[in-house]
Amino acid sequence: MDLIPVILSGGSGSRLWPLSRASYPKQYLNLDDNNDFSLLQNTYLRLNEINNLAAPIIICNEDQRFIVAEQMREINVRPNSIILEPVGRNTAPAIALAAIKSLEKNDDPTLLILSSDHKIADEVSFKNAIENSLVFSNNGSLVTFGIKPTGPETGYGYIETYCEISDQIPSTRIKKFIEKPSFDKAKTFIEDNHHLWNSGIFLFKASTILKELKKYEPDLIKTCEESIKKGLVDLDFFRVDKETFVNCPSIAIDVAVMEKTDLGFVSPLDAGWSDIGSWQSLWSVSDKDKNGNLISGNIIVDNVKNSYLRSEGRLIAGIGLENLVVVETMDALLVADLNKSQSIKQIVTQLHSKGQPEGSIHKTVFRPWGSYLSLAEGSHWQVKKITVNPECSLSLQLHKHRTEHWIVVSGTAQVEIDGKVSSLSKNESTYIPLESKHRLSNKGKETLVLIEVQSGSYLGEDDIIRFEDNYGRI
Repeated sequence: MDLIPVILSGGSGSRLWPLSRASYPKQYLNLDDNNDFSLLQNTYLRLNEINNLAAPIIICNEDQRFIVAEQMREINVRPNSIILEPVGRNTAPAIALAAIKSLEKNDDPTLLILSSDHKIADEVSFKNAIENSLVFSNNGSLVTFGIKPTGPETGYGYIETYCEISDQIPSTRIKKFIEKPSFDKAKTFIEDNHHLWNSGIFLFKASTILKELKKYEPDLIKTCEESIKKGLVDLDFFRVDKETFVNCPSIAIDVAVMEKTDLGFVSPLDAGWSDIGSWQSLWSVSDKDKNGNLISGNIIVDNVKNSYLRSEGRLIAGIGLENLVVVETMDALLVADLNKSQSIKQIVTQLHSKGQPEGSIHKTVFRPWGSYLSLAEGSHWQVKKITVNPECSLSLQLHKHRTEHWIVVSGTAQVEIDGKVSSLSKNESTYIPLESKHRLSNKGKETLVLIEVQSGSYLGEDDIIRFEDNYGRI
């Protein structure tokens, strides 16, 4: 019987700004210097060796679709489906969509619902907890995993159990869900041994969760079924019908089903779990040096304690610091009290209100053929680093307002300009005049990297008229 991971990957991760942004949120970042993969990639890779593990179903928004596809390609995983939500509607609709889609190719599979941005330190214990809970889900229970609290945390929701939590009890019935409590209330939860942190990880049969959703949220199921019926396949993605889906209720699976059903059980999970909800939480679960510092990148320190310092490029020199988070990117620098890093979301809100692109737009933008990185810009010029994956091509296109100059720095480029095709190697260049039909391709087996210099009266990405495209964007 197939076990299908359903990975929810639509979050924006604003509390990890400036590294995480709406255009490139935290689940696609590698936040561990001892690991070569992103949080999303690790979400699937840590499930290796579980019996009957199938390819994942991933739910994300349209803007992130090419990031998801590329990161799955990098780990040689072809997803069962990548479902594109036209608008965010919380976890219940996302899970409903995945359950409905899973039944198209499988005979009532078991679904393992996972967030794409969790960190699990003890992967063996995590896999054991899943396998031990399969007997409950396969018998018709809706299983969630509760984290054994390590302190009176106010940033998590809690699950109250009927039975006292014990290592001898693999699963127990859920009494109720509790929203993020006050500190005093959280202290009482720790003391009575009937409360677990709500991890947002679930395990159940597709037919069971759909049956319960139909019982408690019939309009939601009806909307999701219609959204899929009117949806369409687009390359490696499935596009949910927007006109229908915008009418779907926005509700969490906890509220929609788990707080109402008689089938809910919780399995204790002690596996070094963290939802990486802030720089402080990342610092707390990561390996640190003898001074309590987590240091990543081009950093020099003297008399620095209990701090998180990360450089994406420029040198950071820290002297006499304590309890700080300092994060440098190409276009932003964050300096904050480590204990107040939850408040970073307020800074992002201010950036949005002022219309500043640093609040949501990452310098690296992913496309189906690769990516580009904005290096420098002025009022009428812009410089980009363009990376084209092997055997990929940009669309045949022209620009009304800008010219382009390409200089190859690695790999071999095939260039088409107004019907004439040529090949460019390292250190060779070409010029694309205004309104010339052109296309850039990488026919080789290695990645193509080039520098693009744009010049013109308007440099926006919407100054593209496409004539041919391998990715259905015309």
